[in-house]
Formats: sequence, C-alpha cells, structure tokens
Amino acid sequence: MNAGFHPIKVVAHPIEVIKHDAGVQIINSQKPLDDFARCWTDRLEYWAKEAPERVFVAQRNEKGEWDNITYSQAVVRVRNIASWLLTQPVSAERPIVFLCGNSVEHLMLALAGMYVGVAHSPLSPAYSLIATDYSKLQGIFDILTPGMIVVDELAPYEKAINAVCHDTDIPVVVIKGDTIPQIISNPTMSFQSSLNHPVSTQVDIENAKVDGDTIAKILFTSGTTGMPKGVINTQRMICANQVMIHQVMQFLKDQPPIMVDWLPWNHTFGGNHNVGIALYNGGSLYLDDGKPTEKLFGKTLQNLAEVSPTVYFNVPKGFELLVKSLKADHELATKFFSRLQFTFFAAAGLAQHIWDDLDALAIQYTGKKIPMLTGLGCTETAPSATFASVEESTSGVIGVPAPGVSIKLVPNEGKLEARVKAVTVMPGYWRQPELSAKAFDEDGYYCLGDAFAYLDEKAPQRGFRFDGRVSEDFKLDSGTWVSAGTLRAKFISAFAPFVQDAVLCGTNRSYITAMVFPDWTHCRTLLPYDLEISNEALVEHPMVVNAFRQKLADFTKQSTGGSTVVTRIVLQAMPPSINHHEVTDKGSLNQRAVQTHRKDQEELLYQEPIAKQVIAL
Repeated sequence: MNAGFHPIKVVAHPIEVIKHDAGVQIINSQKPLDDFARCWTDRLEYWAKEAPERVFVAQRNEKGEWDNITYSQAVVRVRNIASWLLTQPVSAERPIVFLCGNSVEHLMLALAGMYVGVAHSPLSPAYSLIATDYSKLQGIFDILTPGMIVVDELAPYEKAINAVCHDTDIPVVVIKGDTIPQIISNPTMSFQSSLNHPVSTQVDIENAKVDGDTIAKILFTSGTTGMPKGVINTQRMICANQVMIHQVMQFLKDQPPIMVDWLPWNHTFGGNHNVGIALYNGGSLYLDDGKPTEKLFGKTLQNLAEVSPTVYFNVPKGFELLVKSLKADHELATKFFSRLQFTFFAAAGLAQHIWDDLDALAIQYTGKKIPMLTGLGCTETAPSATFASVEESTSGVIGVPAPGVSIKLVPNEGKLEARVKAVTVMPGYWRQPELSAKAFDEDGYYCLGDAFAYLDEKAPQRGFRFDGRVSEDFKLDSGTWVSAGTLRAKFISAFAPFVQDAVLCGTNRSYITAMVFPDWTHCRTLLPYDLEISNEALVEHPMVVNAFRQKLADFTKQSTGGSTVVTRIVLQAMPPSINHHEVTDKGSLNQRAVQTHRKDQEELLYQEPIAKQVIAL
C-alpha cells in the first residue's frame, strides 16, 4: 500500500535525550506545554458563548431517535443541577458515585459536580450487575465513602447497593423509571427533580473556588494487579492533558470533532480522553449504545450508518469487528469514510493485519490512508503521556513524550523501565498514602511499570515501542528472562483470529506454556456447518485442535530461542471470571489471578506424559 495519508496536521514534537550514570536516561519533550483552562466547565461555558446551538452531546431515546443537547442547553442544565447538588450530602470528601454507564444525564451530573468542586467516581456497571461476589465494589465503597449513588434504573442495582452500602442515609438518584425501592432503605429520588432546581447565587461562589488542585474525579484502576485503586484526577491534570493532545492533534483547532463513541467513562480513555476532546474543542459527542461484542456491535454499526464521524476512537476488538463489517457493507463503508479524518486506538495492542485491512479500506473508499495514531498512557497520567507520529504509527509503537512530559528510562533486567513526570500525573491514590508513596521514585517520577525500547537508538526522534509490562516478565529455571507482554502480543497475533487472549506460564520452569482463551465465534467456523456443540466439546474437537496445533507449529518456526518458544498450550473451556478477579471490566486479563485460580491447568501443561487436553508439537 503505497498510497499516502490524507493531509492532516498532526505534529510530533522534538525530544532531547539526557544520559546519566548507570544507564539512566531522561527523555524530555522540547515543546513546552501551552496554557490550559482552569477547569473543564470553563470550556463548556466558552463554547456555549461561541457556538450556543452546536450539538454538544446526543443519545438515542426510547423511540430510537437522537436527543440532542446543545452547548447552551448544557450550561443551563449544569448550573441547575449544581444548585441542587449544594443541597445534597455531597462534598469534596463525599463524592458522587455512578454505578451506571454512559448517558447524557450521567455527563450533566458529573459536570455539575465539577462546576461546584464536588468530585465524582464512575464505576464499572459490571461490579454491580454481573459480579455476584461484591468484594471489589465493597473495597471501593469503603475507600470512597460516597455522598450520593447514581443508577440508570433502580431495580437492577438494589442487590449490589444493599450488599455494600451500609450507610442508609446516602441518597440514590435514579435516572429513569421507578424510584420506589424494594430491598434498600436509602432515600431515592428522580434525576429529573435536579433539572428543575432554581439556580442559586451560591453556585457562582463555589464555582469561583475551583482551581487546578480541585479534584474532578476519582477513577479506579481496573485491578489487573490487585484490588482497584482510586486515582485522583485534578482539574489541572485533565485540562493540561487536553492541551497536550491539542498540541499534537492540531487539526482539532480547524474543525470541531464529530464523534460516535461507546468507550466507558469509568476508564480514562473514554471518560478523560474522548469526552475531553469533544468538550475542549467544541465538538459533538454521539453516545454509542453498542459495544465491541458480536451481540452488541450491530448497534454501533447502526449509529455509524447515521452519523459519520470525523474522528473515531476504539479498542482493538472494536476495530476488528468494524473492519469485518466494512468489508461486507459497501453503503456503511461509504458513510463511515465520508468525512473521516483520523482514527485512534488504545487500551491494548492492535494486530497489524487489522491495521492493514483498515488502511486498504480507506484507500478503496477515499484514495488515501486515514491517519491512525496511537500512544501510551494510563489512569494515573490522565491519560496521555506519549504519541507516535503518523509516519511511525504501527502496531506496538508508542512514540515520544507529549509536550510538557518527561520520561525516565531505568535499566531493569535487560529492559528500559519507563517512569513519567508531568502536570498530568496524579497527586496520588485516594486515601491510600502508602500505595501513593510506592508509586513514585526518589525523583518524583511515576513508575508506569511498562518497558520502552527505541525504534532506532541512533535516531531517538523516531520514538519508542512498547516492550511489555515489567511486572509480567518472568524467569525460566535456566535464568532466561521472558518478556511476557511482548511474547503474548506476538502469540495472539500469530493465532489470529482464533484467540481472544492468553496467559503465559513458565516461572522457574524449563519452558514456556500458555493457557489460551479461544475466540468462540471464529473457532466455530472451523467446524462442519451447523454443528452445535458446547464450549467444552469445542476445545476438544479434532478440527479445532488440529488448527491450533498447526498455528503452534508455525509460531515455533518464527521463534528465535527459549525465551520466545511456546512449547505447549491448553484451550480454556471456561471464560475468565470477573468474580474470581481473572478479568477486569474492560476485558483485560489479570495474569496472576488466572494462574492462581487455574493452578490445575498450569500443572496440566507440565504433566508428563503429556495430558490429552494439552496441544503440543
């Protein structure tokens, strides 16, 4: 694909490399950070004056039609709700907790809290609706001490509230439907009542007190390495991060973005990065009620068929499903590419073949490739820390520090462990001072836990590639280090499209093995037409086993040594369990939890003679 990119102003700013003793390096962006707003709601008021009738946010109503909220309407709602909040038992120490997912009401209430200095904490709905063990939710409630609970509908959440909320004086706000509780004693009220509250003079007084140190939200980590931690996000962090993004994606200055987005607001990618891009740049955010799953992606496709985005964000699984649909639907593809300027992915690595397919489709429908950007960040960095250039963006590349960001690289077992310092880095974890202290090194750099590797040490301006999670790496009994994150990504890519995820094993063992979570949909395509069997039977079916054995053989041929050879695999019939903390709400595997809970499967991989369930060469 020799076609060039659509012209778009994305700037990779120069960096400087400062070398210290013991191999330590400091990588600084040479571009200073521009001025940023006092708080998010200042940008809301700005656009309400500059473009009052422009759509700020929209969602489908019960009739399937789009309900649009303009910037001027949003300001009125936010001020009304903020006045009402001042009469409720919420404060800087008693934040608003959202148990529900994305909605216009959710956004208005969150912004209203920001307007008067009341923090909010959006939690994964899975903690309330899917989990039967409420230990994660209980741990969060104990740390958070909320002053208000918000749900979209009351009945589905009552069991969770009853299990974890021991203060029956905390009010529960219900966005829609019945407000009469069945099993909880907490006072309940309709969200609608907040919209009718008269604006008080105290609103402006409290708004004037908001500054960069004011806590905007508390975002809980996904818990891949233990129980979720509450990351303090200040107004300074989230406003400065938007300016970092703005200085890289400079095309946002020229045309307010139009976005169709499902990404959950309990994660920094959706809640900070994407909502922030819309709000900060006067864009329009259409709430996508779909999800990147085989069952729910149809809703996303319907939304994309009606609203052509100018920028499009998703996780790798979402792009995989999108590419499949675009190939099959000419009309949808024409609509999708009609005004698309830019795409971006995060949360996991995007398989290169999906990237290539998307480029090919863009060339087919527009004559040029649509720039796709990636980078690296985390909840603790609000989120963006690095961005790749358009030219260097390929799978695994994370780029260079964003304006105002300093990266420290510290040698660690043959890798370069990355640490970051910027105004966008958290002050610490909510009410967990010991964990906060451990998160930073002696120079005040936040320890990411990720490893970076130069694309070309002789040309550092080209940037870096992701080199795995330091905490996931392990040693074989030979003393050989295994770069688990890097190998896992290569493994999943090599087994595409039949693998959803995998956990590598081998700590103090002689060789590497893997517990493999199949992609059920694609694995069933290997079977005779219309054959209906259970997942347990599927992983044992000869046609599936033979396909995986061939993939394993092909992968082995590409391996370069003991640290890159996966010798045996076992297919998992049971998906990862949120109750056993094997999977986070965003679908990331907790590697340690899987190995702990499935110890029998790991032992099976090393059994002699080879167990019949194990696939080996």
